[in-house]
Amino acid sequence: MGILDLLILIVVAAICGGLGQALAGYTRGGCMASAAIGFIGALLGTWASRKLGLPEFAIMNIGGQPFPIVWSVLGSALFVAILGLFTTKRS
Repeated sequence: MGILDLLILIVVAAICGGLGQALAGYTRGGCMASAAIGFIGALLGTWASRKLGLPEFAIMNIGGQPFPIVWSVLGSALFVAILGLFTTKRS
């Protein structure tokens, strides 16, 4: 995986993390936080889909590595919803 593939992967993860944040109504953090949430969401979403026996679809190959788009967005929304339960609201 080259540097360009890594940058594309970070951008795709940031978009998925941003969509997950929008679905859950969580607005804290910037672009790098969205990318981190996208990667965590991809791990969480893929793990949950395997445990529930759901099929993998909408997979984007970046540098020969599969990245599950749908499971990343859903996993990000789930992660952010759980994260929102444990954080306090600012006034």
